[in-house]
Amino acid sequence: QVQLVESGGGSVQPGGSLRLSCAASGSIFSIDAMGWYRQTPGKQRELVATITSGGITNYADSVKGRFTISRDNAKNTVYLQMNSLKPEDTAVYYCNAFAMPAILFRFSDYWGQGTQVTVSS
Repeated sequence: QVQLVESGGGSVQPGGSLRLSCAASGSIFSIDAMGWYRQTPGKQRELVATITSGGITNYADSVKGRFTISRDNAKNTVYLQMNSLKPEDTAVYYCNAFAMPAILFRFSDYWGQGTQVTVSS
């Protein structure tokens, strides 16, 4: 139906930058919001940032001013530019899309497999 593939994770020193990408593929009729969430061991998955199809963004307070979410609707791709990274940003980052497959006339949440981001000196 809808597959999400993330890329761009890795290891970086504090203060560094990384850019995550997530491409949606499959028989997609429409994608509403897309976003990024993160999770560390023993904790619940938390919202990092979301963006609607019209470009309205929402950020967690902990990343405001450091992270920027954007999307290319023509490519069904969402990006997360992460600057001034801190050790507490270390987590597995998951891409999310609220999408309608072509064969199902309803929106559902779809998730990527996750990509590890490690911030350490």
